[in-house]
Amino acid sequence: DRMLVRPRANDAALLARVRSIAPDLLVSWFWTTRLPMNLVQAAKFGGLGVHPSLLPRHRGPDPTTWALLSGDEVTGVTVHRIAKEYDTGEILDQEPQPIDPRWNAWDLARALDRPSLRALRRTVMRFARGEPVPEKPQDESLATEAPFLDEEASAIRWSWPTERIVRLVRALAPAPGAWTEIAGKVVHVLAAQPVAKLPTALEPGEGYVEAGRA
Repeated sequence: DRMLVRPRANDAALLARVRSIAPDLLVSWFWTTRLPMNLVQAAKFGGLGVHPSLLPRHRGPDPTTWALLSGDEVTGVTVHRIAKEYDTGEILDQEPQPIDPRWNAWDLARALDRPSLRALRRTVMRFARGEPVPEKPQDESLATEAPFLDEEASAIRWSWPTERIVRLVRALAPAPGAWTEIAGKVVHVLAAQPVAKLPTALEPGEGYVEAGRA
């Protein structure tokens, strides 16, 4: 029988195990845990990570959410060196991915799976063949952060422009979902779209039902 577990990256036993294996390369694929450098340096060629954004844009654990939240038309994947600071290592390969305006965060995450594997495969094969792998430093002036949104940041503000509200809903769907309060109850909104015409009597934050839809 085999059991898959999430190891503690800073565990001394894990470091000893990796050193005993003496791997050629350590690979982190869409993993949000920061790896200590003594673990990365245990591999002959060090470590590389695959990140679901075009670094240095959207560094951090939630880049797909921030790509939608920011209204990006294109995102992508980046193969990069694992460095001491999160998502800051040299860029080894990138592949862009246009964002369909109908996608939510789950759709975008799925769309990035194949490009990420292609980029990873290309890079690992270069190492395997002994080819030089160009390393491009990240431009710090273009860096943005992509932290997880807390409950307060996930709340819909009805004073916002329509497009900003729609982006928030898409960015947090299907989970955890943007939320609002209706009649004293918390409601999670999983889909939203702008409409061309609204009753002129409505104030920002007021709702109405038309043809069974709120």
